[in-house]
Amino acid sequence: MNTATPDAVDAMGVAHRYIAVWNETDEARRKRLLEADWAADAHYIDPLMQASGREEISALVGAVHQRYPGFRFNLIGTADAHGDNVRFSWTLGPGGAEDLIQGTDFVRLDGGKLRAVTGFLDKVPVGA
Repeated sequence: MNTATPDAVDAMGVAHRYIAVWNETDEARRKRLLEADWAADAHYIDPLMQASGREEISALVGAVHQRYPGFRFNLIGTADAHGDNVRFSWTLGPGGAEDLIQGTDFVRLDGGKLRAVTGFLDKVPVGA
């Protein structure tokens, strides 16, 4: 049964734009992506870190790039949505090598923009 409505959330689009932020190493470009798709007072939390607002979220992403230079995020499978909530899984690892980290993120949208992200780490190497 197809229950899609004209204003249904594009879960894959949300997930791809989210991953684009995490893969953006240029701070100015990353801030433009955050302004386009994230609420000004967005909140991010996972078991290792948290941030509130676009500035803190950008700094958090920058810190991940410093800790894991050359690593890239990639989606696993298909994102799905329920109302204004989106769920998707991802991997993180160096280009051309096995991904070392995997996670699942739950996103709450408000007016089409990311308002809150709760991340879960599904696979983390020892010492990461």
